[in-house]
Amino acid sequence: MDFQAGILQDGSPMESLEKQLICPICLEMFTKPVVILPCQHNLCRKCANDVFQAANPYWQGRSSVISGGRFRCPSCRHEVLLDRHGVYGLQRNLLVENIIDIYKQECSSRPLKKGEHPMCKEHEDERINIYCVTCEVPTCSMCKVFGAHKDCEVAPLQTVFQGQKTELNNCISMLVAGNDRIQTIISQLEDSCQSTEENSEAAKRELCARFDALAALLEEKKAELLQRISQEQADKTAFIQSLICQYKEQLEKSSRLVETAIQAAEETGGAAFLMNAKQLIKTIVEASKGGRLDKIEQGYESMDAFSVSLEHLTEAVHALDFDPAEDDEEYFDGEEEEVEE
Repeated sequence: MDFQAGILQDGSPMESLEKQLICPICLEMFTKPVVILPCQHNLCRKCANDVFQAANPYWQGRSSVISGGRFRCPSCRHEVLLDRHGVYGLQRNLLVENIIDIYKQECSSRPLKKGEHPMCKEHEDERINIYCVTCEVPTCSMCKVFGAHKDCEVAPLQTVFQGQKTELNNCISMLVAGNDRIQTIISQLEDSCQSTEENSEAAKRELCARFDALAALLEEKKAELLQRISQEQADKTAFIQSLICQYKEQLEKSSRLVETAIQAAEETGGAAFLMNAKQLIKTIVEASKGGRLDKIEQGYESMDAFSVSLEHLTEAVHALDFDPAEDDEEYFDGEEEEVEE
């Protein structure tokens, strides 16, 4: 503890020292102080045990076979882990005990001042030494005998003081236990938040993987269909090109035959003309009758057979959604049943 900082802030060093020696649980001066490791804050052993028992209600004592327990420091909320000995396994702070002893000796050697003890407002020379149970206020003996509280029920001030201090300590223990429960809930909520983020990232990765696989499948199917169209295009183009070649050959033959026929027709000598005319005419007739080439049907160049309808696939893509989780439905059903109960 930093005693020098407290002493410099207040006018009286003894008052500053006294503030440093107050237990944060019972708000009284330490009795048998212990060190709460590792935060180094001090508590009365009884107060530490009360906080420990409130945070670990099933801990059965020093002879228990339970491995230990935990609670949070009321000063800094640091979590303190204890072994099977519980609070009794903590080390006593002998330095603080010695300081308290020196402080008490110093206080006992100083003369008491009038203002150090509360005095009665009605009887300025009387100390407040009793408690009016009826009015629930501290008062003095003169007020009970002659004053406003002569018909009231009174009790010793120390008795009421101990009772209310015990009640306050119990309230503090309940608050500390409640704070521990709240801290536990906060930790659980923080863990749930982190798990939600991690699960969301995993769900995103899985969704992206599924869509990537679907996109790859579509690309593969598109490549397959494009290959079929290309194959059909190649087959039809090759057939048409072969017909073009055949018709070109026939045209060439026919052109040569026309030239031969023209040359024969220009022959002026009858004998010379008749020697070749009959065979030439026969050749022309045979050429006009035979050698008919194939033709393509009407609409042969059309590719309408390769039209693909994607409306059903588009509708299916638009209808894509997450599957309803049965676990979530059961969870919500359970919550509704609990609310009804």
